[in-house]
Amino acid sequence: MSDRELLIPASQADSEAIDARTRRGRLQMLFLLLACAAPVIASYFAYYVIKPEGGKTNFGVLVQPAQEANDAWFGVPLKGKWTLLVARPAGDCQVKNQSCIEALFLMRQLRIAMGRESGRVQLLWVNVDGKPVDPEVALAYDEKTAGFRVLLLPTDPKLKVEFQKWLDREGAGQAIQLIDPSPAKMMYFPVTNSPKKFGSIKKDLEKLLRLNHKGESL
Repeated sequence: MSDRELLIPASQADSEAIDARTRRGRLQMLFLLLACAAPVIASYFAYYVIKPEGGKTNFGVLVQPAQEANDAWFGVPLKGKWTLLVARPAGDCQVKNQSCIEALFLMRQLRIAMGRESGRVQLLWVNVDGKPVDPEVALAYDEKTAGFRVLLLPTDPKLKVEFQKWLDREGAGQAIQLIDPSPAKMMYFPVTNSPKKFGSIKKDLEKLLRLNHKGESL
């Protein structure tokens, strides 16, 4: 027995040994709790700090808050309808102009893809330069066979400015605008010829039509 041990009462030595074992036990318990809690902590960190895009379920860009649309801009009812709208100059929208034709084609195919629900969706093309529509384009994208209505910009200067501001907000002027039955722009889609992206846009529209019937007038 060492001189130091002789100087320590037996009761105190036992107490120190117990304290040491208690500390080891607490540390082991702490490490165990940390190991069990690590996945939860990691998930909270990922959701609240990193905020990954994996939780996003829509392909189109949500407009928050939704931007109210005005029937008076075109003299056709937007209220009570789901509307896909695009604004393009007829003078530029020739057969060889892919950017314009792709937009019209995408809208037409989206409406067709809705199947029995296609009647709930109207297609509007705002002819922003007022020039005559190319006959070939008019034949392919008419109201009877393709469901398109070709409209002109408002003649009233105030309404025209209002529409242009509404259209171009968030830089979405060249996108396909989705207007809900309220009526308000609540989402917009890029023009694309990608089958994969078409499928994503189709899913967005199908989901909205399936989950939302409020305010429609069919």
